[in-house]
Amino acid sequence: MTRLNRAVFLDRDGTINEEKDYLHRIEDFAFIPGAPEAIRLLKEAGFLVIVITNQSGVARGYFDLAAVDRLHRYIDAELAGFGTGVDAYYVCPHHPDHGNAGLAKECDCRKPLPGMLLRAAADFSIDLAASFMIGDKRADLEAGVRAGCRSLLVQTGYGVTEAQGLADQTLLFPDLLAAAKAITAA
Repeated sequence: MTRLNRAVFLDRDGTINEEKDYLHRIEDFAFIPGAPEAIRLLKEAGFLVIVITNQSGVARGYFDLAAVDRLHRYIDAELAGFGTGVDAYYVCPHHPDHGNAGLAKECDCRKPLPGMLLRAAADFSIDLAASFMIGDKRADLEAGVRAGCRSLLVQTGYGVTEAQGLADQTLLFPDLLAAAKAITAA
């Protein structure tokens, strides 16, 4: 019987890097303090680290998928300097109401829907019940729950306002590094 992998799925903007509207330029990228260390900690604990990101700026025509790929290659190079990296990036370029080139549509990949997580699980033989989704929005939490993961909210990016009224405070962490420490301590 094949052993399934465990993964930590990470939202990108507001979770790994500082929140910037429609981030796509390398010169605008900055890690949230502790994020590279968190990714290294998760990798050292044996988790796959997979970024799951909505990028409706592609649908809106603000930038293209090539710009997203360039930014992800830059993130990979920066993480290599910390002795770590991301295993894969899954990107939803769609928006249900706004878009160009057929990207204005309902899809199964735009969070809060779990499509990107389910595709990653199939691609990497991931046990979703033994995996986590971390993000700064309730849509991230919901995508993780719908996929069968345990979901955690960080209070970076939009996380402070998204945490208001959150019923289960055990799902709440100040940042990605704190969430990673909690996951790896269990």
